[in-house]
Order: sequence, then structure tokens, then C-alpha cells
Amino acid sequence: MDFPNHHHQESMSDSCSQQKKNNNMGRGKIEIKRIENTTNRQVTFCKRRNGLLKKAYELSVLCDAEVALIVFSSRGRLYEYANNSVKASIERYKKASSDSSNGGSTSEINAQHYQQESAKLRVQISNLQNHNRQILGEALSNMAIKDLKNLETKLEKGISKIRSKKNELLFAEIDYMQKREVDLHNNNQFLRAKIAESERNQHSNNNNNNVLSGGGTNYNNNESHHNEQHQFESRGYFQVTALQPNNNENHYAATAARQDHMSLQLV
Repeated sequence: MDFPNHHHQESMSDSCSQQKKNNNMGRGKIEIKRIENTTNRQVTFCKRRNGLLKKAYELSVLCDAEVALIVFSSRGRLYEYANNSVKASIERYKKASSDSSNGGSTSEINAQHYQQESAKLRVQISNLQNHNRQILGEALSNMAIKDLKNLETKLEKGISKIRSKKNELLFAEIDYMQKREVDLHNNNQFLRAKIAESERNQHSNNNNNNVLSGGGTNYNNNESHHNEQHQFESRGYFQVTALQPNNNENHYAATAARQDHMSLQLV
């Protein structure tokens, strides 16, 4: 009985193997022998050397191994890499090779090496601590006059360097502040000029508006005054005509007065 999935997996494996063969055929196999062309040999040396140094670095970092690499070119130039020290690694190699020839085991050799390294580190730490205390003015009783003079000279040099660096920073800060002051003064003058120009423009605009509004007001005042005067004259005219006596009314009033006078005389 046939399984389609099985045939599919076989076809995929065949295609992958065929692709790998094609890639290998395309890349080709390099024959390991001396390169006769000088230029090609130099280029190959540079590429392979860089790759070798990179591999040594990766091995030391990934595996925490002590690696020392020494390469001499055909022209005698030295290329080296060591995560600790080439000389220390060579000394360790010599010691390990001599101990192994004497019959010591590798674990014992490594233990002795690490003990020696730890003892050296402890001595260095102690010396550094004593030096720091001496710089702070402590633990000076056991020092000789020569050592004290050397310490004084070192402190004076250090103080002079510190003062020079401090003065350099102060002068740089002063220079920056002076430049900043000049920039602020220029900006202040520019703003003053802009404010003065804005005030002049505003003043001129107000004057123009006052002139225009004043002319219109005078015209309106004159016109209103003329209308009021006309109305007043009209009202005065009607009032004057209304107050003037009529001739007929005056005649009737005079006749009535004479009749009253005559009636009084008859009585």
C-alpha cells in the first residue's frame, strides 16, 4: 500500500540532496598547496589570518579558554593574539610541558598555575591598597625619606595637572558665558528695535484713524447743526404766525369794548 506523504518526503529529500550537490559543484574544492601568484597569496593570507584571529577570539570568549596565537608572514611580520598575555601563555606552556615530561598530571599543573596566579593577584591588590592609603596621607610611618620625596613629587605633579585641567574648564566656561552675553545683548537690541518700530507704526495708525474720524465728525456736526437750525426756524415761523393777532379779531375786540363803555355810560 502506497502512502502519498511518504512519497512526498522522499521527493523533498531527493531535491535537497540534489541542491547540496549543485552548491558543492558550484563552489568547488580548493586544493591545499602553495599559491604561486604573489598577489593572490597575499590576499589569501590576509583573509585566512583575519579568520584565524576571529576564531581564536571567539574560542576564548565562548569557552573561557586561554588562547595565544602567533603568526609570522612570509615577509617575517609578526601577528599575535592572546586573551591574557602571549608571554604568560608561553611560560605556562613551557611549565606544563616540563611538568608533563616529569610525570605530573594536567589537573595538578592547572591547580599549581592558578595558585600562583592568585598569589600574584593578592600581592598586587595589597600594593595598590597601600599606595592608595599613602596618597591619602595614611600609612606613612614605614616609608623612607626617598619614598616620601617620590610620593611628594607624584602628588605635586598630580595637583598641577588637576589645576591645569580645572583652569582649562573654567576658561572655557568663561569664554562660553562671554559669547552668550554678546548673543543676549544682540538679541535684546534687536527686540528693542522691533518694539520701537511697532510702537511707531501703531502711533501712525492711530493718527490716521483720528484724522479720518475727526473729518467725518465735523461733517456730521455741521449737517446736524444745519438741520437743527432749519427745524428751529420752521418752528419759530409757525410760532410767530400763531402769536400774531388777526385783524378781524382785533376789530371785534375793539367793537365789544366800545359797546361795554357805552352801556356803562347809559347806566
